[in-house]
Amino acid sequence: MTARIEENRSHPRLRDLLAAYHLVNEAGKGTAVETVAELPAVYRGEAEDPAAAFAADTVLLATAPGDDTPSGCVVLKAPREGAAPEIKRLWVAPEARRKGLAKALMAEALRRAAAAGTPAVRLTVWAWRAEPLALYRSLGFATVDSWDERPDLVCLEKPLPAPDAIERLTPDAVRTHAPAGLAALLVDAVDGGASVGFLAPLETARAAAWWSEVAEEAAAGVRDVWAARAPDGSLTGVVTLVRTGTANGRHRGEIARLLVHGSARGRGLGRRLLAAAEAHAAATGLRLLVLDTQTDSPAERLYRGAGWTAAGTIPDFAADPAGILRPTTLYYKRLG
Repeated sequence: MTARIEENRSHPRLRDLLAAYHLVNEAGKGTAVETVAELPAVYRGEAEDPAAAFAADTVLLATAPGDDTPSGCVVLKAPREGAAPEIKRLWVAPEARRKGLAKALMAEALRRAAAAGTPAVRLTVWAWRAEPLALYRSLGFATVDSWDERPDLVCLEKPLPAPDAIERLTPDAVRTHAPAGLAALLVDAVDGGASVGFLAPLETARAAAWWSEVAEEAAAGVRDVWAARAPDGSLTGVVTLVRTGTANGRHRGEIARLLVHGSARGRGLGRRLLAAAEAHAAATGLRLLVLDTQTDSPAERLYRGAGWTAAGTIPDFAADPAGILRPTTLYYKRLG
């Protein structure tokens, strides 16, 4: 099990986490105080009213497996013109350490920064905070010229990869990519255990044949296809939108085959592909979208986070790649 990460700058637990962070930091700087009321004004404001202090920023909380209350936090500051966004206030309560919360918080903050298209992120850390400094270096942060001249404050920066471009594929483009890039995405999904209509092992030729059928559906106006392309030109993700053919269902579409290659996960690519399909659906007059996905699969977190509503679960709906019958949850989303 992994830590649960949520965005919530108003969570009541956040005040305690920020207070502990600042009190420990003040002690480390040799200016120890006993209470939040004695903190410098800017730090006191964060601990007393984090929702106001970080109104423009992304505040993430981490809850350890089996716990009900967050034990860690981090802030991803909104980018300022001419400067990379900054990560601040990484803190995990002492009793919850060694559970991977700090690394999970940093991974999510970096994922969000990359998904926003920022070329780099930066942070500062006191030289005497050995464990956070080691964590940052392990994540690829390197020391850079200081933008804050306070003694013993280390300035670090990490470059981020350019976000993969998302494009709508023409029927000819689907045909072109069917034998290799698109087939590879489908095979990777099945090999990874995703229930997407095929049993394992899925041969590349069978996957390519399925995408060739999709190209014909695209040519007929039945299905739209979007793909994510890495800077090197390789396909890293795909999603399709199927239009309902019945006269009484032309207001409705179905999201199908949202796939992100295993090597490209964790960067917000699935959410961006889904958003592209949703935006096109709304722009072309669709008012309702539906989909189904294996119950308790990682995809459910994506759909719930993107505002989809669970309509119900059907037991033994479809076999997973290993041939085991699994339940499926139906989702819908109203547009406009």
